[in-house]
Amino acid sequence: MKNFALIGAAGYIAPRHLQAIKETGNNLVAALDKFDSVGIMDSYFPKADFFTEFERFDRHLEKLRRNGQKIDYVSICSPNYLHDSHIRFALRQQADAICEKPLVLNPWNVEALEEIEKETGKKVSTILQLRLHPNIIQLKKEVEAATHKLFDVNLTYITSRGKWYHHSWKGEETKSGGIATNIGIHFFDMLLWVFGKVKSSHIEKYEDDRAIGFLELEKARVNWMLSINEEHLPHEVKLKGKRTYRSLKMDGKEIEFSDGFTDLHTKSYAEILAGRGFGLSDARPSIELAHDIRVKRN
Repeated sequence: MKNFALIGAAGYIAPRHLQAIKETGNNLVAALDKFDSVGIMDSYFPKADFFTEFERFDRHLEKLRRNGQKIDYVSICSPNYLHDSHIRFALRQQADAICEKPLVLNPWNVEALEEIEKETGKKVSTILQLRLHPNIIQLKKEVEAATHKLFDVNLTYITSRGKWYHHSWKGEETKSGGIATNIGIHFFDMLLWVFGKVKSSHIEKYEDDRAIGFLELEKARVNWMLSINEEHLPHEVKLKGKRTYRSLKMDGKEIEFSDGFTDLHTKSYAEILAGRGFGLSDARPSIELAHDIRVKRN
């Protein structure tokens, strides 16, 4: 049983991490969030210590370490722009870090973290759960088997968000990385993992609520669209009362991957604990692509 600490316990994605820690047979010792709406912890680790101030959290972990109760992993679910700092904190606590995507916002942050990994001997892992989705794994096998073929791919992801989004940190590009990073990073990672490196990238539209572009990859030509505006949902999706739409088509054939998301964080944790997690070098290509989209959109 490994000891975990969690940063960002009140966040949207935190319950999946709590579930993953529990289902892999480990223990949450302490959690941090400046917001105290963390009753979800009772469903998983009611005895875990909880802090709303980073300084007290830091002091508590240091005290535990000096008393022989070392934290093995720090799970990070904080806002995107804080990931880099919180990963550094984890490594300096002599713990491995498990960080939600995007791992960091800028490529040079990856290089700095690689240096701290070397200095501390600790490991940074990230959650790239689409690489563990059975249908995506099968797709990758099909693409690898089709040598000398260039596929035509269309990716559309619409996840409706209300007015609150633009007033939160997610609506601030310097904090979230903008729409391509905030909602697109794991799709870009999946595309690069399946179809290979970027040869060229073109941005057709980049707005607060939508981004549209084209990628030429080693084995695919990809038209992609990301949106948080429910008005962009297909008519048939609206009629069903749904607010999220995912579509991945390869040569006109729909690749179904909407289902099967619920247990992928647990699978990710199992892989990390077994020494097979995705690290800095795995995360780098999609971070570089999202950064390039953000910088060159104009």
